[in-house]
Amino acid sequence: MICPIFAVWVRGAISAVAVTVLLAATPASAADSGTNAVLAANAGFYAALNKMFAGDLTAMKLVWSHADDVTYMGPTGEYERGWSTVLKDWEGQAAMKLGGRVEPGEVHAMVGRDVAVVSDYELGENTNAQGKVERLKLRATNIYRREGGQWKMVGHHTDTLPYLAK
Repeated sequence: MICPIFAVWVRGAISAVAVTVLLAATPASAADSGTNAVLAANAGFYAALNKMFAGDLTAMKLVWSHADDVTYMGPTGEYERGWSTVLKDWEGQAAMKLGGRVEPGEVHAMVGRDVAVVSDYELGENTNAQGKVERLKLRATNIYRREGGQWKMVGHHTDTLPYLAK
């Protein structure tokens, strides 16, 4: 007969060995490369955003998922759902040709296997409706999903800008 205390110790030892084997089997660079890929996708979004300020939506169409479940809550204060609706919002903003430039600051990424969340500040400047250059600092949350081996934006949420709010 096996001593109950010994049985508990054996189960604990087996569990510890199993966890150690699983962690050892996962390359250390896998998490790093996932985070690096998400940060590259996030940089791609901001490059596309800056092109959109000049009226060019080509890159923006490439960084977004075209699925029906994407969401966008941008500086206009609207809440858009589905790629066709989100695209219409981006087209409206591109038509304004706000100029300027926005860069992400204080970037923090949380990366899962197929979904990632990036929180940051959007820092820069745009031209308001009166033609005056305005400095901006918006809080932003960007959500990415792995689609076909690439990280695509599926959600973007920022603070509103008073001169864009509807």
